[in-house]
Amino acid sequence: MSTFSGLNTAYTGLVAAQTGLNVVGQNIANATTDGYTRQRVTTSAVVAPPSTTSFSTGVGQGVSVDGIARLGNSFADAMVRTATASSGYWGVRSSAMTTLETGLQEPGTNGLSTGLQNFWSAWQVFSNSADTPASASVLLAQAGSLTGQIASGYQQVDQQWSGVRSNADTQVAALNDAASQVAGLNGLIRSTLATGGSANELIDKRNTLTTQIANLAGGTVRDRGDGTVDVLIGGNQLVSGTTANTVKLAGSYLMSGASGAPVQLEWSSSPGSAIALDGGEIGGSVAMLAAANSTGDGGPIAEAAASYNAFATALATQVNAVHETGVVGGTTGHDFFAIDSSKPAALGLSVIPTDSTGIANGAVGAGAYDGSVADAISQLGTGSTSPDTIWSGIVTGIGAASQVASQQSTLSDLSTTSATNAQLSNSAVSLDEENVNMITFQHAYQGAARVMTTLDQMLDTLINHTGTVGL
Repeated sequence: MSTFSGLNTAYTGLVAAQTGLNVVGQNIANATTDGYTRQRVTTSAVVAPPSTTSFSTGVGQGVSVDGIARLGNSFADAMVRTATASSGYWGVRSSAMTTLETGLQEPGTNGLSTGLQNFWSAWQVFSNSADTPASASVLLAQAGSLTGQIASGYQQVDQQWSGVRSNADTQVAALNDAASQVAGLNGLIRSTLATGGSANELIDKRNTLTTQIANLAGGTVRDRGDGTVDVLIGGNQLVSGTTANTVKLAGSYLMSGASGAPVQLEWSSSPGSAIALDGGEIGGSVAMLAAANSTGDGGPIAEAAASYNAFATALATQVNAVHETGVVGGTTGHDFFAIDSSKPAALGLSVIPTDSTGIANGAVGAGAYDGSVADAISQLGTGSTSPDTIWSGIVTGIGAASQVASQQSTLSDLSTTSATNAQLSNSAVSLDEENVNMITFQHAYQGAARVMTTLDQMLDTLINHTGTVGL
């Protein structure tokens, strides 16, 4: 190897060490940046030139900087997306079910269970003191309070449905935005790689966006091999190369219309056909917004509203059945509760009597002070088909569903944490490791610089001092 060739070898060492230090600096600067994947300079030895004389040393010609590698792991990234999709789905369901359960206010003084107990107690008191106006006033007040509680519970459920529907629109807008950004990044990454540049930071940003898409709508990522990726949801391409296909949330904006116009995610270019989501927040929202059905396994929010209606109907039916047997103004057949058929039963339930003269207390021919009918009504709270039992079943069902959703959310969060930790163990920046690398490249740079200085001195001797011996 000639001295001039040695200078080039030393120079390549300087370049490689300098590049390594630059990469270390980039890693350290982004040690706390979300989504950043650590990088390493990749090098290879430059082979020796073919031997043409017997004096060739066979020594190589330095080091070549081949590129800057992104130390990501596609399998770990896919695991994070899968876990994130499940976490997003169950997170939405758990939050919605917790809100439903909290709205029941059970057990507590403001719950319907307490309202029912007060209602039955008021009937018992009235049965023993029908001639006391105060007892009738208390009964009517308790009845009005109970109907108000039922209506308020239904309205809370209705408002929650609207809130989830509105939030789902926001989620869909975020999904379309993320898809558009991924398509744009695909183009930038492809062109950058084609010109020999480093697209590591762009790939990091795209990876963060695909994880966001998975959290919103599940889906998978497929590498096209040219620097771009496809993102699929429901088996179809949300992102195809540099093209993003938009989606929209169709269906009713009112819970009452969900049965006729179900809420579903659709391709903007193919309205009317629902996308089969396999997870994500949007999947959780759509599941929560499903209409109630005859089997009781529809959307939890609409099913809760249907439960309020069923409870209101059962309460009115059972109380009226007994009340009709009592005497009011000398006749029987008078109802205590009315339900406006133009409204949901929970909202249309009302109390008919306005004072004691409209309340049936005794049976036909039993006398003015007979309280048998009122007493019979006061006992309606017991039994396997009583309003209390019906309400207890509603509360138990919502509570159990809420617990399941909470447990699933916890498990999916743990899975996400585990997958993320596995991803970070490979891709996260270790400051200790980077400090070691920094010292290594620093010494390499100093060594290469020393070699270059030595060779420079050798050349100076050869050029400027050859033939001057003895002069």
